[in-house]
Amino acid sequence: MGEVELDKANHILTIHADLVFYGHAADDMLAKQVAADVSTHWNEPNGAVVLDHEWYQVRFSIKGFYAPALTDIEVYSNDNPRINYFRIEAYASGNISFVDGLNCNTGYFQLDNLFNNSTTAAHEFGHTLGLDHPHILDIRGQGIPGIMYPRGTLVDPPFQYDPSVPAGVKGGTMNPYTRKVLQKDIENLRLHRLSFNENGFAVLGDFSSIWHDAHLKTD
Repeated sequence: MGEVELDKANHILTIHADLVFYGHAADDMLAKQVAADVSTHWNEPNGAVVLDHEWYQVRFSIKGFYAPALTDIEVYSNDNPRINYFRIEAYASGNISFVDGLNCNTGYFQLDNLFNNSTTAAHEFGHTLGLDHPHILDIRGQGIPGIMYPRGTLVDPPFQYDPSVPAGVKGGTMNPYTRKVLQKDIENLRLHRLSFNENGFAVLGDFSSIWHDAHLKTD
């Protein structure tokens, strides 16, 4: 979820989002790192869209915050569209990070999904802005996979976990580290459909406002 700022004078649309992290595995350094990763991925294509028959550059202003004293009441009662809340833990049920649906502002990240310039946080952030997984998951012959393709997608060999094996076998699906935000992903945000207020701001996404307790391992 984010707040979009319209700058008509400079033809810039800026998507502002504050990523607030809590949980046993979260800390200040990690919060800033994840926010920087999300910002880098989404700004990489230098996206642009047409609004009222004119081109606008699309920029992402993403900030990360660690909130060790965050409470469930703060999450439930927040009405600031820039704020997103994500729990970070070493363990997540299903061994996967997730957000609470399309157009949301909350989720749960597994710690080891966030290291080494991972695309996980950028992918999940796309869901918070309303983007779903593409319907066709065999994109062989189409080059670099976009950021919203999920694990298991069939891709050209350079983008597989193991480029030497046939598509679909173990190691023969998309390595999520190879996906990128593309111009098409920016277009899919449908920013031209937003309704801006008199001050030039609009909301992208919606409030899910779900507090997550830490998942517990079961035998």
